[in-house]
Amino acid sequence: MIEILCEGVTLNPTAYPVIRNAAEQSLRCLGQAGDLTVLVAGETRITETNKTFRGQDSVTDVLSFPTREGEGAAADGYLGDILICLSRAKEQAKAYGHSLSRELAFLTVHGVLHLLGWDHMTEEDELAMRQKQREILEKL
Repeated sequence: MIEILCEGVTLNPTAYPVIRNAAEQSLRCLGQAGDLTVLVAGETRITETNKTFRGQDSVTDVLSFPTREGEGAAADGYLGDILICLSRAKEQAKAYGHSLSRELAFLTVHGVLHLLGWDHMTEEDELAMRQKQREILEKL
């Protein structure tokens, strides 16, 4: 099950299937199954969460909170939570010249990859993650 919630923002109803499809496609492409929650929120919520869990007092576009470290689903099938900042998604969509739907799909895919153990701390890992993101987005 993929649960999509909003907090302090209004999300266009057409965005819900975009986020759900992006999460489902990510799991399919990686041969994984599991449940997750995507919370779409405003700058205040993501800044507070970023400060609390990462020590960074700043707005970011997406945060992921896996239920366990490393690849694969947790024993109970719950993969974790993704937090997306709607205003940052809108800004990035405009800056990159694409739709908000495309940006929400990208951020969801990025978040799911993090839930499944992917990271971009090294150049090699970043290249692999970018390639996998492109592969998943092309299938959407």
